[in-house]
Order: sequence, then C-alpha cells, then structure tokens
Amino acid sequence: MPEICRFYGIVIKMFWDDHEPPHFHAEYGEHAAIVDIQSLAVIDGWLPSRALGLTVEWASARRDQLLALWIRARALEPLERLDPLN
Repeated sequence: MPEICRFYGIVIKMFWDDHEPPHFHAEYGEHAAIVDIQSLAVIDGWLPSRALGLTVEWASARRDQLLALWIRARALEPLERLDPLN
C-alpha cells in the first residue's frame, strides 16, 4: 500500500485495486481509519478527533487529486505523493 502523504504523525495510504467506494487509509499511531473521498466520512476504523479533523481538512483541499489517484490505483498505475497539510 503506497504512502501518498505524511503530516503531523498522520500517514495517508491508498491501495492499488482496492474496493469501492473511492477511499483512502489514514493511520495515526495505533489507530487507523478508512475515509470516503466523496463524503470525507469514516467508513471503517477510528481516529482520535484531532487527527480526524486534520485528515478531513487535508482531504477536503485535495479531493480532486485524491479521486484522480483513486482512478490511477484502480488501473494499477504508480501513485504520486500529495502535499502535506501546512
């Protein structure tokens, strides 16, 4: 699972050829969540509220890029890294 971004201890990853709906994986310490790209809702797992807030803030500014990466991942193409939250 390629890492596409890292910021404030949060690691964002996306699997190649993963299941629908379009989503990404966020890890923070021992916590992990799967976040829907369209709604930015957690569809599985859990993150502490501060980490989740930062993750949603990051993803909301990069939603189009995340969807483009999702399409590349489904086509088994290389994924580039996205800019971290500043």
